[in-house]
Amino acid sequence: MTGGLDLTLDPTDPTQRPGRLGVGVVGAGRVGAVLGAALRNAGHTITGVHAVSEASRTRAEALLPEAPVLEIPEILRRSEMVLFAVPDDVLPELVAGLAAAGHVQTGHLVVHTSGRHGVGALNPVRAHGAIPIALHPAMTFTGLSLDLARLQDCVFGVTADPVVLPVAQALAVEMGGEPVVIKEADRGVYHAALSHGSNHLVTLTAQAAQLLRGIGVTDTERLLRPLMAASLENALADGDGTLTGPVARGDVETVRAHRETLAELVADGMPADVLAVWETLARATADRAEARGALRPDVAARLREALAPDA
Repeated sequence: MTGGLDLTLDPTDPTQRPGRLGVGVVGAGRVGAVLGAALRNAGHTITGVHAVSEASRTRAEALLPEAPVLEIPEILRRSEMVLFAVPDDVLPELVAGLAAAGHVQTGHLVVHTSGRHGVGALNPVRAHGAIPIALHPAMTFTGLSLDLARLQDCVFGVTADPVVLPVAQALAVEMGGEPVVIKEADRGVYHAALSHGSNHLVTLTAQAAQLLRGIGVTDTERLLRPLMAASLENALADGDGTLTGPVARGDVETVRAHRETLAELVADGMPADVLAVWETLARATADRAEARGALRPDVAARLREALAPDA
């Protein structure tokens, strides 16, 4: 007797783990193809992938070479779980149309990767006995195999009904990530926070590099990386307490000179967004420094005057 242990199973083979699913991937963009590959590596079977553009087909061939490219209804027919990795604005209408057409089956796990939406966007599938899950990886994707390693340091924003929440959390763990539960009502704030921190950091970095290239600095990465990396680490650890620079110090004339310099560059043809973003962030920095007591109110007022000389 083996005490119930099945010695025919290979514990090193992920496909022989219990609870393996047939998974269909709708959307072979940067996110869908990578997460599909992560689920395959966890032992699930990729039953099909929907890829429309040439780029998505190429990505599917590279990351999911064994998966057939199929139409969405056929993917739903073949699968126990369907991963929707489509644009936020497309998701609700697409899911509603598939449910209305009768393609959703009882017991289907219907999972989406949208940061904006919770399970409410999947409500139409409930009437057909399907189970909605929102599973958003909080990282940027290249659509290349190197993303699979990056998933090991990724947090997933998970939203699901309480009875299904352990399943959603297990899926995140299987893909290498760490699940963090986000309430349905909080998805908007969650997504706005991540988009603000990630997308606008890219814009800010690109603008700083543009200014440096304008004065002949060719290796902008070498100059900016140590400064910005340290600033990010400090801000993540201590928030506003790590603010430095002329605004936080109340150096009004330096701030005025910076604004005049940027205004001259705009007059000479530099895109105006650089000055607009700098002014907005400088005002926000002054407001936050004053709110935590680092700037006297009179100094903060003089800074605001320097930031809006035309007012």
